[in-house]
Amino acid sequence: MPTRAPLWITEAEVVSMMDMGGAIDALEAGLLAEARGAAANMVKTHVVWGKGHTLHAIGATFPEAGLVGTKTWAHTEGGATPLLILFDSENGSLSAIIEAFALGQMRTGSACGVATRWMAEPGADAFAIIGTGKQALTQVAAIVSVRPIRHIRVFGRDEERRSAFTNRVRKEFQIEVEESKTIQEAVRLMPIITVVTRATEPVITAEMLRSGAHINAVGAIVPDRAEIAQDVLSRCTCFTVDSVPQAQKLSRELIAYFGSLDNPGWQRLRPLSQIVAARRGRAADDDVTLFKTLGMGISDLSLGIELYRKALELGIGRELEPPRKVLPRLRISEPPQTS
Repeated sequence: MPTRAPLWITEAEVVSMMDMGGAIDALEAGLLAEARGAAANMVKTHVVWGKGHTLHAIGATFPEAGLVGTKTWAHTEGGATPLLILFDSENGSLSAIIEAFALGQMRTGSACGVATRWMAEPGADAFAIIGTGKQALTQVAAIVSVRPIRHIRVFGRDEERRSAFTNRVRKEFQIEVEESKTIQEAVRLMPIITVVTRATEPVITAEMLRSGAHINAVGAIVPDRAEIAQDVLSRCTCFTVDSVPQAQKLSRELIAYFGSLDNPGWQRLRPLSQIVAARRGRAADDDVTLFKTLGMGISDLSLGIELYRKALELGIGRELEPPRKVLPRLRISEPPQTS
């Protein structure tokens, strides 16, 4: 891409340029690039402070597209302001800053959409969503985009929020939606289950699940959280993750199950890019299949690069003054006077 003024792309502009179907397509293209060695992740890092606040950084390189970048955000009780920053891969100049809350929701939803496309039973037409927070609606949109869903069950701990979310899903997707009072009731006989909670202890156990169920585990992205019980993992015949190194570093459930990194059991984890490249995930005799997503830079960059391309094409985004190439001379303080 030619050298040009960097762009600032707002949340509203992101939403205007990309829907869930477009996000799924963009992510699959990025995963195919990863599979052929044309994209690489920067392993996610985070630090915790205060009452569970977390500072995150994640990134990836797409040299064929001429871009590299990082996404960073501070998750606090008061909220978060994620930003995706794109740089020119040849000269390091700033290409774009993209407000990334909606992008992050679409990225997480699209990852589960891609995984469900390849790992859920082909005829699956029912779905359970556990959790009714900020990520939940895009998770529903992702599953509806890849399967002919006719019936959805919803569970969330807060009854009022659960009812409001159920009504919103029913209105937006024109699908039969049922409120469930327990998780067990919500997932009973369901072929597709997405869990997107802030649980610190497992909420899904093996006895709840029918044979052939596919689970998207979304919420436990740091080691002090867990959603999936160990007996569920014992039933899994196919494990898929967005990034194996990040699962080994951040997934409490998988670390507890597979143990030390020299355990050959870790070799059972298949990166999502491998499944997309092979165009095959579920085998006919699979029992429970699991997709564990922790977020990865390739996912964010896949969507971000497509958004940047569209912004240039459509003339969207506010041009920023390019950073000055010559650094100003640093001021040096006078040393303190001594008596």
